[in-house]
Amino acid sequence: MKFSLRYIIPLSISTLILGSASCTKLDETLYDKITSDNFLQKREDVIRDFLRPFEHAFWSIQGGGLFYAQELPADQLMTPNRDGDWFDGGKYQRAHYHSWTVQDDYTSDMWKALFQGISLATNSLEDIEKVNIQKVQITEAEKADFVAELKTLRAWFNLRAFDLYRNIPLVTKVKGETATPPQATPAETFAFIEKELKDAIPGLPLRQDLGTTGIGRWTKGGAAALLARLYLNAEVYTGQSKYAECAAVCQDIIDGKYGNYQLETIWSKPFDYDNANSSEMIYGFPATLARTHWHYTSDMYWWMAPHQAQNFFGFTDFGNMNTRYALQPGRDVDSVEYNFALGKPFIKFQRYPDDLRLKKYKNLGNSKREGMFLFGYLPYYSDPTKLVKSNRGYTIFARDQVGWFKDTPPGTKIADKESNMNHADDNSGLWVAKYPIYPSKDPNAISSAFAEIRLAEIYYSLAECKYRAGDKGSAAKLLNAVRKRNYPTGSNSLYLESGQQLTDQEMIDEWGREFLVEGRRRTDLIRWGKFNSGKWWDKEPDNSDHTKIYPIGQSVFTLTPSLQQNPGY
Repeated sequence: MKFSLRYIIPLSISTLILGSASCTKLDETLYDKITSDNFLQKREDVIRDFLRPFEHAFWSIQGGGLFYAQELPADQLMTPNRDGDWFDGGKYQRAHYHSWTVQDDYTSDMWKALFQGISLATNSLEDIEKVNIQKVQITEAEKADFVAELKTLRAWFNLRAFDLYRNIPLVTKVKGETATPPQATPAETFAFIEKELKDAIPGLPLRQDLGTTGIGRWTKGGAAALLARLYLNAEVYTGQSKYAECAAVCQDIIDGKYGNYQLETIWSKPFDYDNANSSEMIYGFPATLARTHWHYTSDMYWWMAPHQAQNFFGFTDFGNMNTRYALQPGRDVDSVEYNFALGKPFIKFQRYPDDLRLKKYKNLGNSKREGMFLFGYLPYYSDPTKLVKSNRGYTIFARDQVGWFKDTPPGTKIADKESNMNHADDNSGLWVAKYPIYPSKDPNAISSAFAEIRLAEIYYSLAECKYRAGDKGSAAKLLNAVRKRNYPTGSNSLYLESGQQLTDQEMIDEWGREFLVEGRRRTDLIRWGKFNSGKWWDKEPDNSDHTKIYPIGQSVFTLTPSLQQNPGY
């Protein structure tokens, strides 16, 4: 069934569970006398009902702290206190140090965001499962498609909640319900998600069935990719490894069993304005400047740049940018590389100096750009004689260091050697522009779809399974299939065929390079056993590993006191 999420603006459906209490109080809220029994009168009503949870799904990639909860506690991104900016009661420092509490808003907000999505998907699923297809003029095949996609969407929400909280309730019914189900064991939740996905796959379309309107719709490939994610992290989730199962699913995806997908040959193509039609996109959300673009907001990439950087990009429609997220430093204030193995994200790129992504970001005109990082002085797009300044008045020189540099010229040592989360200025850290920010007059400004699942992830997942099985040669071949687009033809930066360069640390580093700022670093570090035991900038190893999962926030408990708190909190 071909229709696009890009152009259909879903309407709020009266029977949906909305608001902050949706994750705990599952009874229906009725407005006037419209219910699902009389709302679904025609085909368009069914489509609106089907699409409503997808709207929330796109928002949820960043809403409620769901992006920064995966990145700030890990070893690549930081939100330091910059002369009083971004202290915010110490919330981001607690994220960095793994010392969050049930009072930190995102520990509740993430739960609410995910369970609202689960409730919305379940509500629409219940509506469509009982709909009279003759009355609303849809076919049995279309109904089966809707049901399968909603089950897959619900599995995606559940998998994320499972990863963050582990001990979660399994919501399978919302109509007429007045209480949250009891929390399931990790084994029960794993089995539930696995079954949901396996049951959904036969009813899902192939990517090619949907044509160019398929972005945002779940397909066989998308559901299979979620299975791969589940299996890759199974040992963390349940104590039982599923690397063989992960490898089998990944190989089937690469072989085309679940649809036609191909890796892009240019590193930037999976993120560019036309990526909705990319052969590498397994699942994503459509975006346009005039409609929805959640990844281009302050909770994600719009505030991943220094003050006034909108003038560097030449895109001023959204007002000022801000320094919320930057890369953790690889060097101290004297420019000496730190000696810890983790973190140092920019230096990890510099290990392969011919990496095309290492260039300073630059808009080239005609919807083209080069480079991925913001460093050094940042000239205005419209007038290169002007340089981006801090809101405090000094000219910004972005560097792979954290300290109080202020107006100090680059290369000049400063007397103040302090470098930590509470001692940064607006020069501190480099920034990442993975998705292009084209100038305001560019017809494709803010048009990139958000790539939730790329085929590159499947190659890397299979490579990890091969590596863990002792087959470094196959792992290197799979990684190089993706990596070769990051370097010039004939580059010596590709791994040797033997895979002898691959170690646990190199695998961790390579995951970090390919998926930098894609909202998954915490999960990857946990899987490699480094999240609690590792050391990186201004972060010592933890005394306990209970922070592998988050606490259920206090405001959730206020609504649902029957929940059991996670261990250690």
